[in-house]
Amino acid sequence: MPRLIPSRLAAACALALIAALAGAASAAAKGATELRVLGGGGKVLAEESLQAGTVKVPTSPKATCLGKGTGGSGKSATVKGANALSLLGRAAQSNAALRPLSITDHFVSEFGLGLCGVGGYSAHGAFSWYLKLNHKNPNLGGESVKVKPGDEVLWALAKYPYPKELSLVAPEQATAGVPFAVQVFSYDDKGKKKPAAGVTVTGALAPTGADGSATVVLTGPTVLAASHGKDLPSNRVAVCVSGACPQG
Repeated sequence: MPRLIPSRLAAACALALIAALAGAASAAAKGATELRVLGGGGKVLAEESLQAGTVKVPTSPKATCLGKGTGGSGKSATVKGANALSLLGRAAQSNAALRPLSITDHFVSEFGLGLCGVGGYSAHGAFSWYLKLNHKNPNLGGESVKVKPGDEVLWALAKYPYPKELSLVAPEQATAGVPFAVQVFSYDDKGKKKPAAGVTVTGALAPTGADGSATVVLTGPTVLAASHGKDLPSNRVAVCVSGACPQG
């Protein structure tokens, strides 16, 4: 049996721990709902955990992404209950990167509130606000997508047909100069999960292999992320190195 060299051994051990780390992260998220918001070009506007619930949001006459003359009344609207839109509205109250929200109540009686813009990024042409709940497109408006603690909600300004979503699993602790493994998965519109090959990961020695894994070596605290072509970039993982953690 061939002997693993130290770097391969370290990577193999880290990869074996990934499932456990993912489980721990999931358990930690049970008290809140996870929200990620991506603007144009995959720009990260928010990645946080918070409680969903009833919130008031502004509407705007300029929110005309659904067609000419479909702007909002300009009055505040109440989004009732824990759903994907109220989660976004609550996040915008404390996260300036999500403001202004551009929302129309023009079709509220038939379809509910319509989301046109977040943080200066607006739906236009083939680009719209793509909503996913636990990596799956619910094909519903934000008010109709009920959420609960532990759920993962993604809003992304994306072009139809919508791209795949990347998800990164990595340890949160590492030792400077010691290789460790990460793994990247992709989710399609229906939530089907598979390893993502050829993906670039921060600090990785090479793109991910057929099993979605890559070996990373860090010299200091780093926030890892995965990207690949037109795919929606992954969640970010803050990795503490030799006791020092990323700031901010």
